[in-house]
Amino acid sequence: MLKEFCAENLTDLHKLVGTDITRVELCDNLAVGGTTPSYGVLKEATRYLHEHQITVAPMIRPRGGDFVYNDLELKIMEEDILKAVELEADALVFGLLTKDNLLDVDGIDYLIPACQGVDMVFHMAFDLIPQDQQLAAMDQLIEFGFRRILLHGSAERHNIFDNIDHIKTLLEHADGRIEILLGGGVTKDNCQELLSLTGSNQVHGTQLI
Repeated sequence: MLKEFCAENLTDLHKLVGTDITRVELCDNLAVGGTTPSYGVLKEATRYLHEHQITVAPMIRPRGGDFVYNDLELKIMEEDILKAVELEADALVFGLLTKDNLLDVDGIDYLIPACQGVDMVFHMAFDLIPQDQQLAAMDQLIEFGFRRILLHGSAERHNIFDNIDHIKTLLEHADGRIEILLGGGVTKDNCQELLSLTGSNQVHGTQLI
């Protein structure tokens, strides 16, 4: 089992040392679902976590709200990606949708060169894609070269255990071509059961320690 801790700035990073957490998604402003951490936070967090053999995946999200971004916001995201790569981030977490909640393929295509081969993770914006479009969207993300999708299994059903069947469908379709990272209501107490029920091997959350 791989455990990814969702951290807001530097606050709880010291608590991870000596635990079974091996990866951190680093965010600011978790009250709105996470936004891009500052340059200084990312620099110091990456240095500290790498010293303790923990990898870092910063959120690239210029604001709260929806995941439909204009040209100026895309340029901001591009600059933040370039800085994260410069600071040796291990992965980059972002998600872009159209007004119809489909993948914004043009926006993704624009950002990919800035990633310079660093692992790309599509975040829980994936849950907003209509379920009958999600398998096709997954195939597109695989073609783009994404390493991982963070998902809860539904934008409506808040208890992740209510989404087991759909998560299993997504994992079966992924078939090892892309990693499926489970998040949203995952805790240190329920993660083992969740992985047993779904067949996934990695979890994400703020309550894993």
